[in-house]
Amino acid sequence: MTVYLVGAGPGDPGLLTERALELIAAADVIVYDRLIPEQALDAARPDAALLYAGKEGGGASMAQREIERLLVEHGSARRIVVRLKGGDPFVFGRGGEEAEALHAAGIPFEVVPGVTAGVAAPAYAGIPVTHRDGASAVAFVTGHEDPGKPSQALDWEALAAFPGTLVIYMGVRQLGAIAERLQAAGRAGSEAAAVIERGTLADQRVVSATLAEIAAVAAARDVKAPAIVVIGSVAALRERLRWFETRPLAGLTVAVTRARAQASGLAARLRALGAGVIEAPAIRIVALDGPAPPAGVYDLVCLTSPNGVRLLFGRLAAAGLDARALAGARIAAIGPGTAAALREHGVLADVVPERFVAEGLVEALAGTTIKRALVARAAQAREVLVDALRGQGAEVDVVALYETVAEPLSDAQLDALAAADYVTFTSSSTVEFLLAAVGERIRSDARLASIGPVTSAALRRHGLEPDVEADRHDIDGLVDALVADARIQLAHSGGPS
Repeated sequence: MTVYLVGAGPGDPGLLTERALELIAAADVIVYDRLIPEQALDAARPDAALLYAGKEGGGASMAQREIERLLVEHGSARRIVVRLKGGDPFVFGRGGEEAEALHAAGIPFEVVPGVTAGVAAPAYAGIPVTHRDGASAVAFVTGHEDPGKPSQALDWEALAAFPGTLVIYMGVRQLGAIAERLQAAGRAGSEAAAVIERGTLADQRVVSATLAEIAAVAAARDVKAPAIVVIGSVAALRERLRWFETRPLAGLTVAVTRARAQASGLAARLRALGAGVIEAPAIRIVALDGPAPPAGVYDLVCLTSPNGVRLLFGRLAAAGLDARALAGARIAAIGPGTAAALREHGVLADVVPERFVAEGLVEALAGTTIKRALVARAAQAREVLVDALRGQGAEVDVVALYETVAEPLSDAQLDALAAADYVTFTSSSTVEFLLAAVGERIRSDARLASIGPVTSAALRRHGLEPDVEADRHDIDGLVDALVADARIQLAHSGGPS
């Protein structure tokens, strides 16, 4: 087998490469660092061995030789081994040393480059490391070496004279000494500089100053590692090119409480808008066993959720059937998400109500002659639709495809929830199960965002008034409502400081 030295990028999970995700999903063993994206291991197989080999300045660390021994040991066992490293493995990642150890042991290896923080963090701060008008070259420098020690590998005089941008990794602790050494060697103290803490992550912070002042400003702002230092005229472009902090949800933390399988799409949307996302799934969807509904006996089939669509077609497939089993029936779907799930199975919904709740479907079907209907749904669903159809004289079969159960939350998730600016609720079950789990641990000033009136009613039953309710009762509507509310709150606060 092969050992793969894989770059995980600088922190934003969207910067993980397709090849990196493919190898994470295939690996038997993953030896991973501290500075990898939070979601990087989500795709790992349940039976994969996950071995932490993180290093942290001033804290406990695994020795580099021990890491190399692990790679050789597991690589020799004919396993797929992924060495997952923050940034790029060959840019201040000691990937070269690990490759040498594997070569010496006769173990095949491959290198999968990653996006390096020295390019990505400045880009997210609005700083191009090169620019045709002012920086035709860039030098990547380690700041881990003390500029004041007698013997040095770095030529600080040459770096001071370098006609371009200096990008310094691991330089926060030595920033004062670095700035002094560069100025003593002739670098202008008036030159622009910036420090980017936790670059590409939602809580990224940037401080800007001149080279002469940057160490004092960074210390006053308590900037900590991991951070990238940029020195050069391009750092001054940040005032015009900053984009990361201008996104509509930048600086806000949003908790996503829907089931894990459905949470990723909403979380990705929120991150793209600048939010820090807390994934705290309060519910889990559990499929129920049962036969496929009989084919050809219904003139109306109602689907109430994308989960229902997925599980209904799962039952049909288990019985050797497909979409043709629904032929002859009108297909009704509550919400565009449910309609989209049907399209994935080659079925176009005949009825999609304007209001994405059971009452909306009842209104859309009013006056329609229905003899026999199938309602495929969750076990705990409201009876509004079933009662209305029966009231119209229809014979109604209800198929419970799944049930919603509580998903235990870790202490870390509960602590994170306590710091959220917004908590989103996408169903009444997320309300019931989350509030049962967290008690009083939601911030008193956190804004509660509901996907629609049924979910809002569940909040009110607990004595909570939603601060935000989506006009369109789907994920797009919820996101739009969050953005609109965030703008209002920003305007009331007087805008960003």
